[in-house]
Amino acid sequence: MDQIVRYAVYYAPREGAFAFRANEWLGREPGNRRDLPQPVLAGIGDPREITTEPRRYGFHGTIRAPFRPALGVEAEAIRATVADLAGRLAPVRCEGLRVECLDGFIALTPMGCEAALLDLGAAVVEATNPLRAPLTEAEIARRRPDRLSPRQRELLDRWGYPHVMEEFRFHLTLTNRLDRPEPVRAALEAYFAPVLPRPFAIEDLCLFGEDTVGHFHLLHRYALTG
Repeated sequence: MDQIVRYAVYYAPREGAFAFRANEWLGREPGNRRDLPQPVLAGIGDPREITTEPRRYGFHGTIRAPFRPALGVEAEAIRATVADLAGRLAPVRCEGLRVECLDGFIALTPMGCEAALLDLGAAVVEATNPLRAPLTEAEIARRRPDRLSPRQRELLDRWGYPHVMEEFRFHLTLTNRLDRPEPVRAALEAYFAPVLPRPFAIEDLCLFGEDTVGHFHLLHRYALTG
């Protein structure tokens, strides 16, 4: 494994039809570094051009956004923290997933589990916060603080990310931000319809790592057993 420069805690689906179709859409399987041929869907052109950003992260739903380890925090401590957390937290079960346009990009969003997802997100953010290094000026600037609400800026300063706690909105990103998202949304709705899980469950905490060229890889999967 290449040197890991940042870590993140994500949801990623277990092996199966849903995982394969999602990874195929992005052209990448984050667990084994395998590239996949991307499907060309009618009416939306070359999928490589609209998936560059989510492809480098791999198909996932963010629970703890990427962070640099604090000084003296080793990989084993990060693994141990996430493993312990997974042993104390219960799975989250939702009615299902739907394909939505969120601020110009297309994502899968869960239905019927908002409170449970907020609780899961808050627990993971709180437990992993001691692991992260303080944000640099450049990292703060990348979050465009002038566009954040006062509460989001407070959350950024306290937890290293503005979309946590009551601002947390779990989603699984499928595209870059698009000028004309609706045709893509409709095509992806049809593409994912046969495999969307109902119910949808978050059963694991997945520890991802970012390598030196900016690609994220699945490092460990910890079942939620609390």
